[in-house]
Formats: sequence, structure tokens, C-alpha cells
Amino acid sequence: MPRISTFLGLAAAGCLSLTSPALLAQTAQIAASPQAQLDGASSAVRRDFTQFVQYQVQNHAGSAPQGFPLEVADVQDLKDARIAYGFPVYTVAPADLLAGRSELRTLAKPTGIWRFVITLADQPIGLATVEQVNGKWETVAYGAAVMAKDLDAAMSAYANPERSNVRVLRIYQAQSDLLEVHGGQGGAARYAPLHSARQSLLLQRKGAGDGLLDASELLEPLRAAVKKNLESAR
Repeated sequence: MPRISTFLGLAAAGCLSLTSPALLAQTAQIAASPQAQLDGASSAVRRDFTQFVQYQVQNHAGSAPQGFPLEVADVQDLKDARIAYGFPVYTVAPADLLAGRSELRTLAKPTGIWRFVITLADQPIGLATVEQVNGKWETVAYGAAVMAKDLDAAMSAYANPERSNVRVLRIYQAQSDLLEVHGGQGGAARYAPLHSARQSLLLQRKGAGDGLLDASELLEPLRAAVKKNLESAR
């Protein structure tokens, strides 16, 4: 079975650490085109998920064990699960966020990490996280069922069919995930706070009108969370 961390303790909630272990190395290595990254990550996640399912089905019968990373009642249900779609993860460096030198949209940089929604009967049951390890794409984690459901609902509400108008931002030091929605014809980006951001930043689930928040509504809560978490980590 491939080397995979299942994040057993954090799988259900999709919790965030204060640091991105791969961020510094990954950001420096990103050279392939987005399509080449997608092709490589997609091939790896499908290969690894097939092996993961085979291993789990062979070694677990009946109900999923406590802490299982994907939300299934019976491990055998994994045979009908599939990889739905993937997306690259972007982030903002804490120094840039605290300095406030630019708009949130322009501060976001790719991490080199891709995540894929896993579905069963068209319902999200978790995410697969894919990274380049020693130059090869590998699935490194399964879990985050809560985030998978929340993100999929936000994608359905705001993304176009190609999902080309959205980006997923993970602000590690604020323990927050956001869906960035780009306005048409050069319009300003707006944001749907996902479960982690609503919890960490004490935000309401919906913004006004269409449920999206302006960057100006997020910057101060993000900066406050980053400052607090960085200070507590010292």
C-alpha cells in the first residue's frame, strides 16, 4: 500500500496546522503548467485511490473503524466511490498578509498541492491530498469530510462548469480555508468562507446578498488570527 497519512485525528473536521510542511519547498519548485500539474496529480490520485480501496476492502469487513478518514458507513462501500474533481491549493504568506501591501487576490500563490473531492453516490465523502514527493506525484492524505461537503456546496453555488472562476485558498497561519470567486469582466474577487474559516475567524456562514464577502471584510479577521496564532506558537 502507498505511504499515506490518513490524518485520523483530523479527518472529519479537516483541521489545519499553523504551518505548511511542503509550502516553502513546493512553491519554489512549481514550474510545470497548470494542465501538466493537473494531469500528473490526477493520474496519481486515481492510481493511489484504487490501491487504497483494494487494501481497505481486503482488510476491513463491515462498518468503518473509528477514525476512518472517509465518511462511509461500510468499508465495502468504497468500491463504489470515485474521484470527482481536483483543484490546486493557493496560500498567502503571513508576512504579506500582515503587511497588507496588496489585495488578497494578488497575494495568493500556488503551493504545488492539489486536492481531489471523493464522492459516493454523487455525495462528497472526503478529500485526497496530492503532492510531489521526490519529483513524483503521490497521494499523501485522505480525510476532511466536512470540508469536502462544504467546498462542494460552495463550488455548486459559485463555480462555472469549468471551475475556472474559483480558487481555493488555505491560509495556514489563520487556520482558514476560503473559496475565492472571481467576478466577470475584471470584477473584484469575493470570498466564500469555508467551515474552518467560519470557525477560526468567527464569521457568519453567509455574507450579504449572494453570500460572498469582500476581501476588505476578511483582511482584518485574517490578520488578527495570524497574529494570535503566530504568537501562541512561539
